[in-house]
Amino acid sequence: MLTFLFSSLLFVNGSILPSEPVNPPKPYGAIPSERQLKWHEMDTYCLIHYTPTTFQNKEWGYGDADPAIFNPTQFDANQIARAAASAGFKGLISVAKHHDGFCLWPTATTTYSVAASPWKQGKGDMVKDFMLATHANKMKFGVYLSAWDRNDMRYGTADYAEAYRAQLTELMSNYGELFTSWHDGANGGDGYYGGLKEKRTIDRNIYYAWEEKTWPIVRKLQPMAMIFSDVGPDMRWVGNEKGFAGETSWATFTPEGLDGKKAVPGLVNEKTLTSGVRNGKYWIPAECDVPQRPGWFYHAEQDAQVKTPNQLFEIYLKSVGRGANMNLGLAPMPSGQLHDNDVKSLAAFGKKVEKTFKTNLAKDAQIKASTIREHSIQEYGTSYILDDDRYSYWATNDDEHQASLEIKLNGKQTFDIIQIRENIKLGQRLDSVLVEQKVNGQWVTLTKATSIGANRLMKLENPVTTDELRVQLFAPVAITVSDFGLYKEYNEAFEFEGAGFKKLNAREFTVSAFSESAKALDGKSETFASVQAYEKGFVFELKSDVIGLGYLPRQDGKTVGTATRYKIYTSHNKQQWVMVKEGEFSNIKANPILQQIIFDDVIKAKYIKFVPTETLTKDVFTVAEFELYSK
Repeated sequence: MLTFLFSSLLFVNGSILPSEPVNPPKPYGAIPSERQLKWHEMDTYCLIHYTPTTFQNKEWGYGDADPAIFNPTQFDANQIARAAASAGFKGLISVAKHHDGFCLWPTATTTYSVAASPWKQGKGDMVKDFMLATHANKMKFGVYLSAWDRNDMRYGTADYAEAYRAQLTELMSNYGELFTSWHDGANGGDGYYGGLKEKRTIDRNIYYAWEEKTWPIVRKLQPMAMIFSDVGPDMRWVGNEKGFAGETSWATFTPEGLDGKKAVPGLVNEKTLTSGVRNGKYWIPAECDVPQRPGWFYHAEQDAQVKTPNQLFEIYLKSVGRGANMNLGLAPMPSGQLHDNDVKSLAAFGKKVEKTFKTNLAKDAQIKASTIREHSIQEYGTSYILDDDRYSYWATNDDEHQASLEIKLNGKQTFDIIQIRENIKLGQRLDSVLVEQKVNGQWVTLTKATSIGANRLMKLENPVTTDELRVQLFAPVAITVSDFGLYKEYNEAFEFEGAGFKKLNAREFTVSAFSESAKALDGKSETFASVQAYEKGFVFELKSDVIGLGYLPRQDGKTVGTATRYKIYTSHNKQQWVMVKEGEFSNIKANPILQQIIFDDVIKAKYIKFVPTETLTKDVFTVAEFELYSK
């Protein structure tokens, strides 16, 4: 015992002095920058979509909305920020300009902004209002600036690219310290473009000069701001809009372009976005962006489809709990506030997270390691695993790449979430972990995981009660563990008010037979119909009035045949048809959710026809489900 206690001390002239410090493990692979460390510590934040598109009940604005419609009657940035803070979010991002081109601040680069709206008599600055409300609620602030602009007639020319950089300069200069500059890959396509109403394409490889001219603006004016795009450079898109990182999720990543070209926003090999790349060249962790509602913008018909606290918690476990960050999209109503259902869900989610992780059931445990780096308990002992410091850590020797921790809890504990962290200042080192519990004197597998990194939350299928655990760890280098925790998920009853629209059952309408039509009406999202001759559309015979139609694209992760544009007609005799609606399914490739088309008036005709006018694959149309709605 005495040898153990004094193993790290030396005797000099009869005195006891500390031994020489033990060298720490060398960093492994790519490591995070200081701004990336600060970002990892945030865990969660929100993205606010609010432009004239909100007032049009669209998902993507076309760029043709009259600024006069942008006049919220009860705009309350503090109500929105307060709701986000109640959920425990650490930051808010204002969509300062979305694809419609409307700027929420009085920019010098275009007349299409709040300065041209009646809101605050054209004297308002909504980006500033969001910034002030965010800081008042003790959160960090960031901005989103769409590179695509469907309003600006200069889009596609060098003049627009310069104007875009001027907009970025304004945002980076006038709104205090920003934690992120957020950009997505949507570029080119149909737009208003100053009244020309045409489709435009750009060469994404060179048009924005991201590395040469655009990113340097952020680096110079906001050196601690994380730059987001699907290729980084500071954080990457996770590859889906469900909010889930991969079961294996590496923070290291090597962006790969398409057709042998360099990766740029909007042109990246998406196969490794969700999982990352083990031993990737750069530290570019995933951000999991997901809307609180089915879409990113507010739609009244989705009031009953706000994600519940339990749904948000699942996203939290599969984003933050897989070493990524969670970015939740908030969608204010045209009035300028969040709907009561959104506010209610956010508060309940915040309560759920707070109560779930309030008490670490392993806090008073005794942890015995199979090895400690050069026997230096003071520097690398197991006490650092339970000290609530994500950068202090237990470590093994350099040549020990497999180790175990035996954990004796303070009495039997019941839990269903296991947390493990690494000290990511030294890189993402662990390949895998195996957690075991002792049953009748034998070690039995409880759960296992691959990548660990900044945070790993392993959710058990059912709660477990035990007082002894063992964690086996595997890595290609010396192992480091900074935190271990056991938690019990908190649950309480929750429900929304309001039922939304009624979905008609199969007896209330018929559809003209077409190839595989049964698969489009079987109520199963996992099946889908594939139709090649779809130009004539799909005719529904109605037995009651309808207010809307739903199109669910295929749900197998593929996009072949997914409709992107549509027209809807009505008729009383199937001979003369009147068009009642046309539009686009915006963002459907990245977010293939149920597309609900709500009509301006109740349809009382006998027949309704849905015509997909454009798909992601020209020669085929695919549909998982058709739905019709009544009030």
